[in-house]
Amino acid sequence: MTTSASPLRRRPAATRLLTGVATVSAAALLAACGGNSDPLDTSGEEDGGSDSSAVVVGSQAYYSNEIIAEIYAQALEEAGMDVERQFQIGQRDRYLEALEADEIDLIPEYSGNLLQFYETETEARSPEDVASALPDALPDGLAVLNRAEAQDADSYNVTAEFSEENGITSLTDLSGYEGTITLGGNAELESRPYGPPGLSEFYGVDVDFVAIGDSGGPLTKDAIRNGDITMGDIYTADPDLASGDFVTLEDPESMILAQNVVPLLDAELAEDLAEVLDPISAVLTTEDLITMNARSVEEQLDSATIASEWLAENGLA
Repeated sequence: MTTSASPLRRRPAATRLLTGVATVSAAALLAACGGNSDPLDTSGEEDGGSDSSAVVVGSQAYYSNEIIAEIYAQALEEAGMDVERQFQIGQRDRYLEALEADEIDLIPEYSGNLLQFYETETEARSPEDVASALPDALPDGLAVLNRAEAQDADSYNVTAEFSEENGITSLTDLSGYEGTITLGGNAELESRPYGPPGLSEFYGVDVDFVAIGDSGGPLTKDAIRNGDITMGDIYTADPDLASGDFVTLEDPESMILAQNVVPLLDAELAEDLAEVLDPISAVLTTEDLITMNARSVEEQLDSATIASEWLAENGLA
């Protein structure tokens, strides 16, 4: 599921600002720009009519992340801000590059994976410890706001049949399996601390790896079902995990860090956007993610519809 988006583009740092609520005067906007040009004059904009003062909201190439990004975008628009959408950018390396290059201003992230991207040897595991360590791990110019209770974490899954036949319900049990274990997931997983390196370090398990670039989607699930891979990385808010086809293996060593949903954004915008985004994080739950993901997969609803109805149900629109 994708939403149309204009091409990524670099914007001058001096014009990365909120246009503010509708009542903000042109004079205030001029002051915010820190310059003498009229921010309402569009004659100098880039081809395509892009508004350089808009808040650019990005998303990962993952339908669940796009829904959260759409929630952020609609809430900002409800607050009177101009918003542009740059959805389905790609995986972490690509969209962090876009953030640091001022191509986007805001994206939903997952706290543990984000921390481990910048601090591979972190010992933080719990939601609280990860949240405490994350701000200091970020590069200059980036910030995070309050985390949500909602988590959409990586998890390793096998078929129910494989689990029953081999008595495997935990990652610890894999060390006693005599066959070859093949792990499937996004290409970046191969080098991540919770991928094959982590399985070896935490559980003494060596695995083969197959890159499947659909973020735990249908290709990954079919590969597990068909036996092309032994286990696959599926996010815990995926509604298919309730189907009975899969067993999510327990992670008693907490190899996979807490993965709370958290807004990652341009630090210059943090104070202004917090007023809009913190109330979202205060009420967003894992159950909400599962429900919204199910509506996307089973009802084939677009992210804008799902987001607008969630905001209304929670009194945020």
